[in-house]
Parts: sequence; C-alpha cells; structure tokens
Amino acid sequence: MKLQVTLAGHNVDVAALRECKDGTKSVLLTPESISAAYARISRSPKTVGELREDARHETARARASNQRIIFEMGHHSVAEHAVFNFDITGVSRRAIEEFERFRLCSYTEKSQRYVTLKGDYLVPDELRDGVLRREFRKVVRLQNEMYQTLYEEICAYNLSRHPGRARRREDRRLLENAAKEDARYILSLATQTQVGATINARNLELMVRRFAAHHLAEVRELGRQLHDRARRIAPSILLFCRPNDYDARTYGELAGRFRRTAGPHGANAADYVTLVDHTPDGDDRILATLLLRVSGHEYSVCRRAVRRMSKRNKVELFKKACAHLELYDVVLREFEYADLCYSVVVSAGCFGQLKRHRMASIVWSDYDPDLGVTVPESVDAVGEKEQFLEIIGQTDRLYRKIEKRLPGIGTYILTNAHRRRVLVKINLRELYHMSRLREDPTAQWDIRNIVRQMSALAKDVMPVTTMLLGGKSDYPAVYRSVFGHYPKVRTVPLP
Repeated sequence: MKLQVTLAGHNVDVAALRECKDGTKSVLLTPESISAAYARISRSPKTVGELREDARHETARARASNQRIIFEMGHHSVAEHAVFNFDITGVSRRAIEEFERFRLCSYTEKSQRYVTLKGDYLVPDELRDGVLRREFRKVVRLQNEMYQTLYEEICAYNLSRHPGRARRREDRRLLENAAKEDARYILSLATQTQVGATINARNLELMVRRFAAHHLAEVRELGRQLHDRARRIAPSILLFCRPNDYDARTYGELAGRFRRTAGPHGANAADYVTLVDHTPDGDDRILATLLLRVSGHEYSVCRRAVRRMSKRNKVELFKKACAHLELYDVVLREFEYADLCYSVVVSAGCFGQLKRHRMASIVWSDYDPDLGVTVPESVDAVGEKEQFLEIIGQTDRLYRKIEKRLPGIGTYILTNAHRRRVLVKINLRELYHMSRLREDPTAQWDIRNIVRQMSALAKDVMPVTTMLLGGKSDYPAVYRSVFGHYPKVRTVPLP
C-alpha cells in the first residue's frame, strides 16, 4: 500500500452551506472565509455576522486579507480558525512518530493492540541497493511470520489459563487482544498503519515546513501531500512552507560536534525510570498557589505561610482542595506549579503510548539496539523467547549494515521491542492524568510499569500533593486511604 493523504473535511461557514443547499448563491466552501472574518473582528466596527457575510461572498478579498494579516502583520493566530481533517493511509510506524510530534494536533491511529495485522510494510525509498532491499524484505517476513506464530500461541495460552473467561464473549476478546499486544513486539517500525488527523492551518504550516527539511523521504512525501491537499482549498493561510537550514541542519550539526564527547551511550540495557530533576519544595509551591488563588495575597506571603505549616496542616489543605475530586475530574490547575523530570528507557511499543501525553515535554533520541529489547513475559511462557531473540539478532545485524551506508534509515527495520532514551518533563497535574489512565489494570503492561515507577518517585519528593495518585480502578481505595471514606458519586442535573 502506498502512502496516501486524503482531505476528509474542513470547517466552513454554516451560512455558506445553507446558501449552497438552497441554491440561492454560488459560494466557494473554504475555511478561509472564517479566518478572514475573525481576523477583522479586532479592527472593524461591523458585527461578526456581517464580517462573515463579506468574507464568504468575496473570496479573493478574503484571501488577500489573510495573506496580508499573516505575512505582513505577523498575526499567525488567525490561521488557527481554519481546520482540516485528513485520512492518512499506507504510512509506516516510523514516520508516524514524526507526524505525532506536534502536540496541538489531534490524532487517532489504528491500534496494534486491537487489530490483527496482515503484514503490510514499507520499504524506504532510500534503500536502493538491491541486496539490502532483499535482505530487508527477508527480515521483515521473518518478523511478520513470528508475529502470527506468537499471536496464535499466546492467544491459546491465555484462553487455556482462563477457561471461565474464555466462554464469555467480551472476556474472550480481551484475552485475544492481550495476545495481539504482546505479539506486536516483534513487528518492525516499517509496519504500515493509518491515522485520522485534525489540524489547524497554523500547525499544518509548521508541520509541512519541518517535513520538507526531514531526512526521511517518506516524511517529506507525507508533508508534500498534506500541503497539496490543503492548499487547493485554502491557499492564503499556508505561507511559510519551504524547508530552511534551522530545521534541516541543527540536530545534525549538534550530533556531529558532540556525539563523540558525550561518553558511552549504550550503558544499562534494562528498563529504568530515573527522576533527574524536580521542583524544589514542590508540595509547598502547589499549596502556596492554592492559597494565592483564594486569599488574594502576594505569592511570597503565601509561601511563608505554607512553610510555617505543620505536615498535618499541609495535608489538611491538600484534602480541602481535593475533597470533591471525582474519579473523572482533573486536579486543579494549581498542581501545574511543580514539575518533575524523568529519564526513561522505553520500548518502541511503550513509546507509542507515552508520546500521546502531549502536554508533557518529551524529547527522545534514536532507537538504539545497544539498549537491548523488551520481551513480553508471555513470549517466554509459550517457549518462543529463544526464537524471538534470534530474529532480534538478525534485525540488529541488518540495522547496523544499513546504518553504516545510510545513517538514519536503519530504524525502519527495528521492532517494537527495541528501546530508546526519553526525557520527560511533566507537571504534577499532567502526571495525575497519566497515572489515572496508565496505572489502571486495563492499561498496557509496559507503560503501566513505567508510569507506576514515575508515580512512586514523585511521591518520594512531593509526599503531600501526590497522595491521590493511582489508576482509575484504584481511585476509590486511594481516596478512602486519605479521607477515611469514599463518597457516593454525585451528579448535577442539566438545567
């Protein structure tokens, strides 16, 4: 399957849709009319309805207005009022990691945990050597055959261990999905997937410009197609799309200068989570911010007041702030005033979920076979660990052969089991969200293990404000341990 981007939808003025349906007027359906109208709100005495009517009936003028406001005045925010929906098919898991770097876009991706894969994969265009292409295809076939074997064997193993659950349709599906999520660890990053994405024009422009300078041909082609599909509908709001040296050269020049001076980079092949930095007195800062919110006092006054509190009084302040916190609630924004920074080593399978926490600051290095691989326990349980590692060995050898000739292209052959180093900076509010979602028993075991360690380390340095960390299913017990009871869930009827 070839990479294909389809423009699935975009926002338009409802009045324009109505006029088209009624046949009263011929109107071009483009998001540019919305962005042009909203751009003029701050400088025009007309009502917003009048501005929208002007813009949708004078498309050329609306487009000129967009270009002038964005390019000459530098008001890029008006492009955020234009929104596009894209279907993306035939894209590799390797390329989709670059696509999902952009935190202010929305993505839904085909899950390897819930869908049985058919073996579709991409051979990178850079791999022009016939011998290397044949070896690439051979290793991917071995990986895909192992995936099918593992899925069947782990599925049978899961069903045999839980015969009662196997008779219930819903439980049987869960056991089968567990087999898929473990079998996928042998699949390569060349495996193809599909994504539905929603992107506003401002972020799309940044994405297209970055992709134009990317070292992977697949990513450059993805950017070209995204630009082409959107530009046909809204040419006036995608302006700065050419590659530049900042995007094309910065990281490469940094690597060339400092890679050799940083010391060994492949030490410690085990999964680990290390808290490398955190906000000093994080508990006190959060509690002081809560006091500022309700008292109106200057922050330094609130800090002094909290420092004078006993541990018991600090806990009482925390409990007062969280007494009405339901399972589905987000903790208060004041919890963003303490940060934690973690160095983690994660598998590609785990990273695919970790990177979805887009409000965290996440920086990662390339996958590195010297960090070893993550092997699911079920693979050992069905007696396939030796064969699994044999295929990993062949994968690693081909990776090094490709990297020697084509640096950066070898990662396509690496698997979901291979690891990379990641630096995660996260505020406590976002950690609460991550903990609720990823420490729950329904979460995948790999990321559950990572986040559990992150929470434990956070509790060591912020023992008060982390007291309610935990997965969704554990929340009633965690709440009870803090408050002595768990209140009946209250709902407020809609008016």
